[in-house]
Amino acid sequence: MKLKTYMGVSAGFHDAGVSVVDSSGNILFAGHSERYSKVKNDSALNEGIMNEALSYGMPDVVAWYERPWLKKTRQIYSGEWRKALKDKSPRAHLSPYFDDILPTSVNMDSRPTRSISTYSHHLSHAAAGFQTSPFEEAMVVVIDAIGEWDTITAWRAWYDDDGHAQYQRVYRQLYPHSLGLFYSAMTHRIGLKPMEEEYILMGMAAYGKKDAYRDVWEMAIDKDHKQKFKRNFHTGIEYEFGAEYGKETLARATQLTTERFLGTFMRQLAGTRWGLHLQNCVFMGGVALNCVANSHIRDIWNDMWIMPNPGDCGSSLGAAALAYGKQLNWQGPYLGTNIPGEYPSEEIIGELQREGIVGVASGRAEFGPRALGNRSLLADPRGADIKDRVNEIKRRQKFRPFAPMILEEHAQDYFQMDGDKSPYMQHTYKCKHPERFPAIVHYDGTSRVQTVGRDDKTGARDLLEKWYVLTDCPMLLNTSLNIRGEPMVNDRTDADRFEKKYGVRVCS
Repeated sequence: MKLKTYMGVSAGFHDAGVSVVDSSGNILFAGHSERYSKVKNDSALNEGIMNEALSYGMPDVVAWYERPWLKKTRQIYSGEWRKALKDKSPRAHLSPYFDDILPTSVNMDSRPTRSISTYSHHLSHAAAGFQTSPFEEAMVVVIDAIGEWDTITAWRAWYDDDGHAQYQRVYRQLYPHSLGLFYSAMTHRIGLKPMEEEYILMGMAAYGKKDAYRDVWEMAIDKDHKQKFKRNFHTGIEYEFGAEYGKETLARATQLTTERFLGTFMRQLAGTRWGLHLQNCVFMGGVALNCVANSHIRDIWNDMWIMPNPGDCGSSLGAAALAYGKQLNWQGPYLGTNIPGEYPSEEIIGELQREGIVGVASGRAEFGPRALGNRSLLADPRGADIKDRVNEIKRRQKFRPFAPMILEEHAQDYFQMDGDKSPYMQHTYKCKHPERFPAIVHYDGTSRVQTVGRDDKTGARDLLEKWYVLTDCPMLLNTSLNIRGEPMVNDRTDADRFEKKYGVRVCS
């Protein structure tokens, strides 16, 4: 008997994605549109991603990650009339790929049409997190720039007696009060690209002084209502603000303001304010990609889950999860295009010993913005010149560090982790021996750690075990196999192009 399938779609804003789930809760596919079109943060669907998603069969249900007409009301309110009129409907996005989904402008006749289920933006975020988490009940927190109207929501989530996911919203913050818009506006203020280079601001913050913190806090936060903002950051920040400070100092003030705001809010949720007394937290939305801020809130909860793709692309999985209705069988983020064959551990080690740097493109691509071993650029973290060499290959600013990928059982010997697990690079930890591993330690002495456990089914575990036997070093530098401004390598053709253009061997 054929299993029913659910396709979730996120498109039209930025970083479009498509996911496919079956009626046993298996995630058959989840991918990023940009990796097929080669356009960074591509908001549109394309034949490449749709053909791969449809290779799992024609879906019985198509689910859209937001409510378009509700979004248009906010766009009109905020003066974005042209955008409200220009934005395509879900049918218009999908009609090129389905014979039975037609644009609304077409006169419907007796031909069958496929219905599209729509869910609210923040609920899609929440479901992508909760229904992939190990929790039976949790507080789900969603913080991003903006959904339709929501900018922050908190939900009590649980499964009923029949195993169906239930969501009760217990907190809601509406546009224009937005932590995500504040962070993006400050990203633009210091000369970076908003909605794309916020992670650079986060790294830059370590080099700044605290001098601007009070000015930024007072400019941004309402002193009487600490969860609200004084202004609409959707319109940006004038470049005269903070002119007396350097970019790094403004970046640090932005990061500190975000950490204080987020910490205060999370403590309220974890306390008795709503009387829920929930012990576990699911954190989703674009703000959940701020691994430095995450490190300041992880101890508030007994346990925290952040799905490795918490932004809008990940909401394609959330929409599919809502249509399915129950807990998904989460086996890890390796859900995209497959490059078949055994993981090339021996080839990788040989190239590391010869050159110190090597690419790997093997198995299924990671769903999320961070490479975790299948589409990675790897290096020996002990070399004094390694950071500069890898930054030069990737066309990145020289100040930016890289993440370590380490055998889980050795992590607390090298980082202040106290037995923590961090399989998806979502938190930072102090390095105990920064002088020995300069390539993976930031200016503030921290590293964004990826632990690889004994139960890990990917080739990364085998690679690290063999590397450790040879070198007595249980870790490798791990960064995404791309250069700044380009999507990650997706298939073998991409890997060959990377190898030829940048002179780095890519093993498959």
